[in-house]
Amino acid sequence: MSETSQCATRFTVNAKAVVVEGHPMARLLDVLRECLHLTGAKEGCGEGECGACAVLVNGEVVNSCLVPVAQMEGAEIITIEGIAATPRGQQLQQSFIDFGGAQCGICTPGMIIAAANLLDRHPTPSNEQLREGLSGNLCRCTGYTKIFEAVMAASSNAAVPGKTR
Repeated sequence: MSETSQCATRFTVNAKAVVVEGHPMARLLDVLRECLHLTGAKEGCGEGECGACAVLVNGEVVNSCLVPVAQMEGAEIITIEGIAATPRGQQLQQSFIDFGGAQCGICTPGMIIAAANLLDRHPTPSNEQLREGLSGNLCRCTGYTKIFEAVMAASSNAAVPGKTR
């Protein structure tokens, strides 16, 4: 394959089938943002360290800045836009607002992706499960306490102050 080789990659994004034509080594993050106009995933570090670009690929949290689009053939991808359209995503977003878990906003999409994945696996996570579930995401603004409180409030047994369930 030459450096200018193009390929068609077929996958599903937020329950919609897509075909993307381009270089097979294009980063999934760039394809999502530039080709599919799904700009929720952010580039924080470009090295897979911060989690700002996290998406779900076949149910697993993945840093989209590290993944070539060619590896997505047949995959099911859910972005923050897809999570935001679900009751879980809306609950998490509101909880982040209520608890001050979103400040500058760079880490928020990745945090919510990781939190939704965590709560799907552990509806009432322990503190250890919470820390493990969000461990791939860095935040420079909140000190994590507000984020942890927001996720715990969104879990199935917690109540958000001022809200009834």
